Amino acid sequence: MKSIQSNIKKAKKYLDKNHCVAVPTETVYGLAGNAYSNISVKKIFKLKRRPLNNPLIVHYFNINKLKKDCHISNDFIKLYNKFSPGPITFILRLKKNSKISRFVTNKQNSLAVRFPKHTLLRNLLKSLDYPLAAPSANISTRLSSVQASDVTEEFGSKVKYVLDGGRCIIGVESTIINLLNKPVILRLGGLDISKIEKILKKKILIKKNLKKKIAPGQFPLHYSPGIPLRMNAKKPKKKEAFVLTKKRKVSFKNYYYLSKKNDLKQSAKNLYSLLRKIKNDGYKMVAVEKISNKGIGRTINDRLNKASKY
Repeated sequence: MKSIQSNIKKAKKYLDKNHCVAVPTETVYGLAGNAYSNISVKKIFKLKRRPLNNPLIVHYFNINKLKKDCHISNDFIKLYNKFSPGPITFILRLKKNSKISRFVTNKQNSLAVRFPKHTLLRNLLKSLDYPLAAPSANISTRLSSVQASDVTEEFGSKVKYVLDGGRCIIGVESTIINLLNKPVILRLGGLDISKIEKILKKKILIKKNLKKKIAPGQFPLHYSPGIPLRMNAKKPKKKEAFVLTKKRKVSFKNYYYLSKKNDLKQSAKNLYSLLRKIKNDGYKMVAVEKISNKGIGRTINDRLNKASKY
């Protein structure tokens, strides 16, 4: 317990000095900085080599801290009460007197906000006087980090401190819902849309790659292992790694399992780490067999589709 508190204090010390710190969430690791500080936020963009027109998600401890920065809607309250803390990000209207750095929002009057569930990060957020801007802890367009060693692989010593919270339990990013007007899903993620629809009691449209970027995950190329990726493959080509979703006999040796039981949640959890391993094992191409497009399978296919644009 003492070491946990010591690690949180160490992370806070760096954040208070406008440095960036890698933090664990239930979805993926985030590269965090003071969301009120232009200095911190610009460091995030520089470290990630991220385009400035790609807004960041800001992480809060609870709704009371959020009220300083955003206007609250009825739909938000319903979803917050049911799913937060958890893997859902809300696009809300920014208040004119908010201290949020203009670099976070791409100079727009909306903000992407989330309430992460990971205990370490929640304790850190509770100790701070500011929320944390925290996109995924990876170089822009690359695979997200799902454990502390991934962060080190991405950034080396450029990140001042990694708050190690173990392996992320979900393994893919949060679901993003735009609540500025009629609710719209902007990014598939760790929370199934059907659960959101059940709470709001209405069907929700999915809109991707909007011209006006008000949330992350809107660019065509994303989540890439840095090698060509082929979806819905029936068998591998020569010198191509092949990803399977259930255990079975195969006539080739260059295969990897996302799951041995065709478990979609397990497949999502393993997705980024497996693709990272395949790249590190020296393969120049990877093929993935067809994955069910139900539940979190839709999110997996969304990530693979964007990675295939490499």
